[in-house]
Amino acid sequence: MSMRVSMARISAAVAVGFLAWAGSPAFADELRPLQPLLNDAKPGSTLVLEPGRYRGPVVVDKPITLEGQGKATIDGGGRGTVLLVDTDGATISGLHLVGSGTSHNDLDSGVQVRGKYNVIKDNLIEDALFGIDLQQSNNNIVRRNRISSKDIDLGMRGDAIRLWYSFDNRIIDNVVTNSRDIVIWYSRDNTISRNTASGGRYSMHFMYSQYNLVEDNTFFDNSVGIFVMYSDGVVLRNNHIRNATGTTGVGIGFKETSDLIIENNQVLYCANGLYIDVSPYQPDTVNLFKNNLVAYNGIGISFLSDWHGNEFRDNQFKGNLTQVAVGGGGTATRHIWEGNHWDDYEGFDRDSDGIGDTPHEMHAYADRLWMDVPPAQFFKGSPLLEVLDFLERLAPFSPPKLLLRDAMPLTRLKGES
Repeated sequence: MSMRVSMARISAAVAVGFLAWAGSPAFADELRPLQPLLNDAKPGSTLVLEPGRYRGPVVVDKPITLEGQGKATIDGGGRGTVLLVDTDGATISGLHLVGSGTSHNDLDSGVQVRGKYNVIKDNLIEDALFGIDLQQSNNNIVRRNRISSKDIDLGMRGDAIRLWYSFDNRIIDNVVTNSRDIVIWYSRDNTISRNTASGGRYSMHFMYSQYNLVEDNTFFDNSVGIFVMYSDGVVLRNNHIRNATGTTGVGIGFKETSDLIIENNQVLYCANGLYIDVSPYQPDTVNLFKNNLVAYNGIGISFLSDWHGNEFRDNQFKGNLTQVAVGGGGTATRHIWEGNHWDDYEGFDRDSDGIGDTPHEMHAYADRLWMDVPPAQFFKGSPLLEVLDFLERLAPFSPPKLLLRDAMPLTRLKGES
C-alpha cells in the first residue's frame, strides 16, 4: 500500500515538473518550426499559417506573402530579430510578433526590412526592442501595425519605427504605444500619415532627412511631439499634438532646418508649443507657419535666440500663459507676423472687417524673472510670479523692448461672422 502511495506521489511530482518545464523559456523550442515552411515556399506564393505559435527568429528571403490572419504568433524567444525581410516584393500580414532580443547594436526588432516594394501590414508587435526597422530600403509600405516596445525604462527602449537611408516609403495608420521614438534618419521623400503615438519620448524625430511629408497624425502624452533637426523641405500638415509636458516638453521643435511648411496643425497643452532654434538655417530660405492653432501651452512659441526668417500668417494663439518668448534677451521682430489671431489683443475693430484697427504689439521686460533665472520657470503661472509680472508692467525698471508686431491682427477667426 505504501508503495502505491509513493508511486502516486512520484507521478504527481513528475506532472508538476512537466507543467513547470512547459511554461519555461526552454519550452519555446517546442514551438512549431516556421523556417522550413518559408524555405519550401515558392516565389510569388502565399503561405497562410494555421493558428498557433511558431518559432523565431525567421528570415523571408523571397517575394512571398506570409499571412497570419491575426491568429498566428511568431516568438523570437528573446533572440535577435523576430522576422527579417531580406527580399523585394514580400508581404507580411496579420502576424503577432513577440520576443525579440535586447541588443541595441544589432537593432533587435519585431521586423527588419532590407529590400524594396515590401508591405508590412496589420501586424501586432509586442515585447520587441525595436518595432519595424528599415535600412536602405525604398518604396515599402508600413500600414496598420500596432507596436509597443519592451517593458523597460523609456530611454532603453528601441524605436517603434526606424528609417535609415530609406526613400519613398509610406508609413500610414500605425498605432504606437510605450516605445521610444519614430525616427527618420538620412531619409527623404517619405510619407508619414494618420499614425498615432503615445507614451514615448519623441513621437517623431527627423535627422538629416529632406522632403518628407507628415500629415494627419495624432501624437499625445509624449515628451516631444515632433522634432525636426538638420532636415530641410519637410511639410507638417494637419497634425494634432497635445500634452508634451515636463521641463523639456515641446509640441513641435526645429533646429537648424529650412524651407519648412507648417500648416493646419493643432498644438495643445504642451510646455512649449513651438520651439525654434536657429531655423531657418540656410541663407535666403523661409519657414512658413500658417493656419496653426497654438493653444493652452506654457509658452506658445519659444525662440532660443534672436533669429530671423520665419513667417507666421493666419495662426491662432489662444490661452497660452506666455504667447512668445525669446531667449538671451532678444526679440522676434525679424520674423514676419501678419494676420494672426491673438486672444490677448487689446485693440478694436470699428469697421468690422475682422482686422484690428491697430497693430498687436508684444513687449519684453528686462526684469522678467522666469526668463532670467531658469529654475524660476517651475513657478511660472503661480500667483507670486503673476503679481511680479503685473508690477513690472505697471512700473517697469527700464523701457520695455518691442518683442513682435503684427500689423494686421485678426479679431475674429475665418468663417466667423
